Amino acid sequence: MTQHDGPFEDVHRIAVLRGGGIGDLLSAFPALNALAAAYPAAETTLLTTPLLAGLLDGRPAPFERVRVVPVFPEPPGPDGRTWRDDEATARLVEELRGEGVDVGVQLHGGGRNSNPFILALGARHTVGCSTPDAAPLERQLAHVYYQREVERWLEVAALAGGEDVGHEPVFSAVEEDHEAAQPWIDSTARGLVVVHPGATDPRRRWPAERFSHVSAALAEDGWQVLLVGDTGEKALAEAVAHDAARAAPSAASRIGSAAGRTDFHALVGLLAAARLVVANDSGPRHLAQALGTPTASVYWGPNLVNAGPPQRRQHRVQVSWRQHCPSCGADGTDPLGRSCSHEDPWVAGVPVSGVLADARALLEGR
Repeated sequence: MTQHDGPFEDVHRIAVLRGGGIGDLLSAFPALNALAAAYPAAETTLLTTPLLAGLLDGRPAPFERVRVVPVFPEPPGPDGRTWRDDEATARLVEELRGEGVDVGVQLHGGGRNSNPFILALGARHTVGCSTPDAAPLERQLAHVYYQREVERWLEVAALAGGEDVGHEPVFSAVEEDHEAAQPWIDSTARGLVVVHPGATDPRRRWPAERFSHVSAALAEDGWQVLLVGDTGEKALAEAVAHDAARAAPSAASRIGSAAGRTDFHALVGLLAAARLVVANDSGPRHLAQALGTPTASVYWGPNLVNAGPPQRRQHRVQVSWRQHCPSCGADGTDPLGRSCSHEDPWVAGVPVSGVLADARALLEGR
């Protein structure tokens, strides 16, 4: 600890900014726990997106309030508009300023877009990450791209005097989750394996036919295999399930898809009930890990550094070490370089045999 990173005095209200996807949110949970431990009497408000607010609704979490930021502080859209141009977002900022924020914490990237938002809250103290071109905060951590996100945000929390109370995200299922998942579960199978073939970034998507091969093999082993995904992944998941059922006709009754047909309660309940989750580097995979469910996953090497599971007893990873775009040869490992627009999968080189071996080993407790 330096002379600058002890707890602040007289803290009653803390505002924390964190958007992104499910995995992004979960990566901030240990830091949020650290802040809660350091300031047990303070009220913490999480400022987030509608998607993440929906996931958090009615669940235990290391903060007291969730407020949706109508236009999140991200790079300008095609029309050039930002959060500063949105009336609803401006009203939220003014409301928070009126309440009085003692500590504003930025857990949402390098700060080029998010630091000005934190500063606009008028907090007595500000803490977060900063790239060289970001507006400076009172206490800040240099944003170096290749760092495990959980540790990055724990370092930010430490700048505010956060207490280290754990390095792994933990998410709790509630009774409504278990009830919503129950109709999807086949009690005659050996157990449930959840498969998520999607990912926000198409470059992180293992080819669909590979997921079909793994799904067919596990169904033939006697496991129920259920595909999951959001409405945008419904067609992908159904295609994987269809092809898996054709490849394993004797086990076709144990293969199905719930993609696009479940709410957050059912998704969380299924992930919690599963004996294993097979997935790309995706939100459901991160959620499964936080729920304590084993995972067999496919990662691109650089993403493994920032967002991969640190343990291997319950979480096995097959890794693609491809450095250059399959289409144009652009270097994808340089965080300061210009990324190309191609969407070819960078993980296509990962073989079925490796993922299937990981899945079977975890299901057999090896």
